[in-house]
Amino acid sequence: MDYYLELTLRPDPEFAPTVLMTALYNKLHRGLVQLGTRYVGVSFPHVNEAKPALGEIMRLHGEVDELERLMATNWLNGIRDHVTMSQLAPVRKECSYRVVRRVQAKSNPERLRRRRAMRKGISLEQARELIPDTAATHLKLPFVRIRSQSTGHTFPLFIEHMPLIATKSAGEFGCYGLSAVAAVPWF
Repeated sequence: MDYYLELTLRPDPEFAPTVLMTALYNKLHRGLVQLGTRYVGVSFPHVNEAKPALGEIMRLHGEVDELERLMATNWLNGIRDHVTMSQLAPVRKECSYRVVRRVQAKSNPERLRRRRAMRKGISLEQARELIPDTAATHLKLPFVRIRSQSTGHTFPLFIEHMPLIATKSAGEFGCYGLSAVAAVPWF
């Protein structure tokens, strides 16, 4: 994670920044799947979790060779007119780190009931008594609507920027550029 590049959304009178960020993130997902890498992370330096919004900058983190391989796939095709891309640059020596991870909402009470019934060996009626309709969790995190390359389903991908930490934590990133353990530089 010694290098990064930034993709900044250009203002567009026809499309809101959230629409453009969703399109950009879907393009990134397709590029990461095509490349098959586990060594490119993503962060959003202008994230606003109170609003919640990811902001207008996507920062890609990785080693020079991985980022160059990604950029050689032409994954920005179709959205290049809507972004400004920085040059590949080394990460500042003095910076903090943070994990940027996916959070999945428990939003379907019926699915939770079926899961409880199977895990506990109880009937669906018993599970309905244990899990009310109000059991759904509503996340107040920024998200993009992603179309999964493996299943074809579209779903909200909730993104959480964890608290700052002083040191690197190694690990791999998924095909969304997110990780539950690997930290990206934060500056």
